[in-house]
Amino acid sequence: MSDVGKSDGAGSGMADVPESTRQRLALALDFDDLEEARLVAAQLQPFFGVAKVGLELFCTAGPDAIAAMAGLGYRVFLDLKLFDIPNTVYRSARVLGAHGVEFLTFHSRGGQDMLRAGVEGLGEGAAGVGAETPTALAVTVLTSDGDAPPHIVPNRIRTAVEGGCGGLVMAAEDLHMANQLAPRMKKVVPGIRLRGSDAHDQSRAATPAEAAAGGADLLVIGRTVTGADDPEAAAAAVVASI
Repeated sequence: MSDVGKSDGAGSGMADVPESTRQRLALALDFDDLEEARLVAAQLQPFFGVAKVGLELFCTAGPDAIAAMAGLGYRVFLDLKLFDIPNTVYRSARVLGAHGVEFLTFHSRGGQDMLRAGVEGLGEGAAGVGAETPTALAVTVLTSDGDAPPHIVPNRIRTAVEGGCGGLVMAAEDLHMANQLAPRMKKVVPGIRLRGSDAHDQSRAATPAEAAAGGADLLVIGRTVTGADDPEAAAAAVVASI
């Protein structure tokens, strides 16, 4: 793999981006049409190394969405926030682990036993097709939830550690807590917005610079880029800010 993400044309912000930066940025493809998602992913690939397939796109296209993003060369982050009884989560994660995802989310509210079941299923599914074990990410508190009591996040971080997860999904303001309680876990921060852009439904949004400075390993970027008048220029601004 080249050291930089190359563009195939001239346009706003179409500069070479270090590969280490691309792999730190996840493009949130919150669309209900697979072809539209594929076109946006192709357009912004010079800036992003990870594609996040969320509930909306997965409900539309299912595993085809995973295959489409992998076909473009992206690492796939499947964000379904699995939350059910342990056996159901185990069996679902085993199916999804066989589809080549690199990250899969579980809601930590489901508890330690549920998370352990999900981690086990995810590993078994990947092993069955000869793939590397994906990273199980435990969602602590949604970035749209500004009313969670202060004890919730540390409790859910501990649950994720005990459940065997490899990473956490959290607001940027909670990174300091994760760095203290789970320093070896991967930290993923959604709700990223460029300064001055619309926060939409995110009550705990952060700028790319704030998340990066806090120690985020993966920044999830969606509407601040995909909804911009010039998505490539917005993506270049994200890159420049970190």
